[in-house]
Amino acid sequence: MTRNVLDNRMKTLISELAEMGSLVEKQLHDSIEAFKNRDMVLVEKVMKNDDKVDELNKKIEEQCLKSMAMESPVATDLRKIFTTSKIVTDLERMGDYAVDICKITKRVELEPIGEECDPIWEMVDILINMIGKSIEAFVDGNVEEAYEICKMDDKVDILYRGLFAEMLKKMAKDETMINRGAQILFASKYLERVGDHVTNICEWIIFSKKGDYVDLNE
Repeated sequence: MTRNVLDNRMKTLISELAEMGSLVEKQLHDSIEAFKNRDMVLVEKVMKNDDKVDELNKKIEEQCLKSMAMESPVATDLRKIFTTSKIVTDLERMGDYAVDICKITKRVELEPIGEECDPIWEMVDILINMIGKSIEAFVDGNVEEAYEICKMDDKVDILYRGLFAEMLKKMAKDETMINRGAQILFASKYLERVGDHVTNICEWIIFSKKGDYVDLNE
């Protein structure tokens, strides 16, 4: 096994990882657009494209296992390949949350969407930015950026807690809001969990670069 063989395989893995990250960003964006506008055509598109996310996940994981088995990478190379396999698992789970949001849109009458959902739109904008930045940070081995991305998740958590508290108040005052409010809370919880998975990626970035595991989801 030559250095060039391993370098070329890593380039392929990174390229496919970036492709998967971009797809998950779009899935998340489209799921919220469908939720916001009750766009059933977009719902079906997101649910269909989840197969592409799953296929990329499987393909990258298999290539990582093959690289570790056949090329016996060590030290930094081994950590890079191992963490790639972990990151795609987090990306795949984010894709699942996009599908979960679409399932809410399919089963619940949420029109008209009011200002109570404004925090959701803000959350998804932050999360899409976080996903893109986290993949870039992994490719660049940028530990400092990984810590900065985690600070963005703090904002997502604040938005989620604020929405949760406000929605509970509205549901307590108006029983007709209970079903609608519960589904809005489910959607926002899925987004909050996406933030946790991006934080997981940041933990893997640090591990890949330094060999140390840190818990950033506290």
